[in-house]
Amino acid sequence: MREHVLKRGTHASGAATTAERIDLMTDKDLPPISPSSRMARTTRRGFLLMAGGASLGATLAACSSIQDSPPPSAALPVEPMAPALPANVIGTGTVRIGLILPLGASGNAALAAQSLRNAAELAMQEFTGANIQLIVKDDAGTAAGAQAAAQQALDEGARAIIGPLFSHAVGAAGQVTRGRGVPLVGFSTDTNVATQGVYLLSFLPETDVERAVRYAAARGKRAFIAMLPDNAYGSVVEAAFRETVPAAGGRILGIERYPTNAAGYAEAARRLTTAAATADAVFLPDSADVVPQLVQALSAAGVPMTGKQLIGTGLWDDRKLFAAPALAGGIFAAPDPAGYRGFMERYRAKFGKEPVRTATLAHDAVSLMAALVNSGGEAGLTDAAIQNPSGFSGVDGIFRFRSDGTNQRGLAIMQIGNGTTTIVDPAPRSFQGM
Repeated sequence: MREHVLKRGTHASGAATTAERIDLMTDKDLPPISPSSRMARTTRRGFLLMAGGASLGATLAACSSIQDSPPPSAALPVEPMAPALPANVIGTGTVRIGLILPLGASGNAALAAQSLRNAAELAMQEFTGANIQLIVKDDAGTAAGAQAAAQQALDEGARAIIGPLFSHAVGAAGQVTRGRGVPLVGFSTDTNVATQGVYLLSFLPETDVERAVRYAAARGKRAFIAMLPDNAYGSVVEAAFRETVPAAGGRILGIERYPTNAAGYAEAARRLTTAAATADAVFLPDSADVVPQLVQALSAAGVPMTGKQLIGTGLWDDRKLFAAPALAGGIFAAPDPAGYRGFMERYRAKFGKEPVRTATLAHDAVSLMAALVNSGGEAGLTDAAIQNPSGFSGVDGIFRFRSDGTNQRGLAIMQIGNGTTTIVDPAPRSFQGM
């Protein structure tokens, strides 16, 4: 089957950069977001306005004086204006799609939801001939709200659902949609809520791990160690690491977990000392604030770091980390940055502000639904169509869905150096051979 390109109008599209990770978090865990341009710089971990459609039409006014007025003439018929769409509706297509977001939640979740809604509106504007209409529903960031929102959207004729954002909300909404045989494409990164019919379009940690580890192994790295945070994210990446390293021809010499404090880093590094002596690759999947401390802890424990390949995940996509000298040469997997740059420029031109990084997910989800409907009509919104093995090409590059609801993405390998990153292995342009 052919790969689908999620078409847009006159704007250029591309493959994009990094991505925030919403889940394995709650709303309280999201990084601070301000409405300023810094909003777009939140890391891929954070996931996360109401788009006002411009009203069309003009008001005619006559300002001439009575004595200068021309003789009365027959008035031309006034063409009636199209009725304004409700505030929770985007587009005028015939196939309805639900869009569930935590618009009424508190704090960062609501700001992220507004940005995702804007991105959905932008996608509707950019997709040529989109025959869909989005019904926007607020789940307030709760499971009960998501369940009610999904039920309402389906009762109003939705043939597919985009969203929700958090894992508990995706799980709750998914129970409703699966019972009605309607597909859902959500934004959680918690694969526990994925299943056939409930798909995740998010940036999954497992994909980051597989891409980066396989790249290192292909460059001759065979002996791996890992220091992992003692939290849910650490458990997810550990499972992927344990699976990928032997599959790529390497061996794991040691894995240590740590609590998030300096003493914990030092103790984990000390326990790894023996294994680290002969390792040639070190996996450190944590944030820009923590990773330099982990490297320092290893060095302080007597581990020689020269010649060891440092490997991270999308959490490394942070300028603060790029400036750390100890991380020079380190690698991580991420979407090609070009696509996001183009998206951000178009978003800024339309809304006057920068999006949250993961707003591209809403854009690509809407474009996906429009492409499926334009290709097969309402009947095109099926599991078979969504699971097209050739996949789809969106802002953040190629992606495809597996039958278990998870996704696979084509990511680039980024290498840190001189305060920035460079692409050392481009993102694939198709899934052929993958």
